[in-house]
Amino acid sequence: SVTTRRARRADTLADAGARLVVTDDTGAAAVRGLPVRTLPVRGAGAGDASGPGLRPGEPARPEPDDLAYIIYTSGSTGRPKGVEITHGNLARLLDAADRHFDFGPGDVWTLLHSPAFDFSVWEVWGALATGGRVVVPTVEEVRDPAAIHRLLREEGVTVLNQTPAAFKGLRAHLERHDASFADLSLRTVVFGGDAFDTRDYRDWFAAPAGERPALVNMYGITETTVHVTFREITADDPDGAAPSPIGLPLAGQHGYVLDHTGRLVPPGTVGELYVSGAGVARGYRDRPALTAERFVPDPYGPPGSRMYRTGDLVRLLPDGDLAYLGRADHQVKIRGFRIEPGEIEAALRDCPGVADVAVVARPAPGGGARLV
Repeated sequence: SVTTRRARRADTLADAGARLVVTDDTGAAAVRGLPVRTLPVRGAGAGDASGPGLRPGEPARPEPDDLAYIIYTSGSTGRPKGVEITHGNLARLLDAADRHFDFGPGDVWTLLHSPAFDFSVWEVWGALATGGRVVVPTVEEVRDPAAIHRLLREEGVTVLNQTPAAFKGLRAHLERHDASFADLSLRTVVFGGDAFDTRDYRDWFAAPAGERPALVNMYGITETTVHVTFREITADDPDGAAPSPIGLPLAGQHGYVLDHTGRLVPPGTVGELYVSGAGVARGYRDRPALTAERFVPDPYGPPGSRMYRTGDLVRLLPDGDLAYLGRADHQVKIRGFRIEPGEIEAALRDCPGVADVAVVARPAPGGGARLV
């Protein structure tokens, strides 16, 4: 991401072993002077599509265990962790989406999130794998609810993926301008990246079903390939058993609610969520000790299978769905990005004149959270 510190960009490229960056002029400037080549992208049909010394190669035929991408998440020591996701992991996600949803060639999606946030993987491939179209707004448009509203209307967007805080801003904009979701082509809103509070939607279901998009809350974590569970929100949920229901695991995923000894807890009891199945990543790049700590043997699955310790607290609801309760550690999420306050504290302590520092999350005026 061009918005990260240059030192972090350099560390990320070096850790990943990247040799080529596909980018526009802004991105090229962000990596200038770093030991990578750039492949310029200047719009459809424009610019040099080969770049200096680059020639088209044979079509790639990846195996399921081959690496598809690496996404870096915040680390408590100040060193980001590179999560290695395979083609098999990603194929599992897309296959599950095909089973659970009716996305198709007639759908129009938006790419609203940075490639540094794995929600973008879902936005791009969720659309393209089903024959849909992806609309890519500018960075300025992404930050402006009025621009998003205009884009939804003019492009006929049918599938919108947002964090709960971002969608709250969009709803507020429509209300201020006496606009309605009934005037849009939008049929599904997928939430991810942060806790969804059903109590914010008590008035949502007053409109007829044909005049509002379906709301789908999806829980996920980078180490388990974007999404793990899903639940379509209903009119009963705002006054239901839990404010943040996350539903059932997607096909190919399994969720266990375990206590501190690794034993299954009874329904209704709070425990940590462990995820197993075809979405569990290889591990952390060149971090074998941390990989062994977080990706542990699955005693409830086939021999040799693994499960990921999410650090998220959940409980089983009476209907068998999961409810999200919060973190078991100090990690927070800001606009969908996982933040380790310890990483920021480590950077601030390096500043001249700083003896010690504490970083905490507090509610933001417009919804979501901010760091102070």
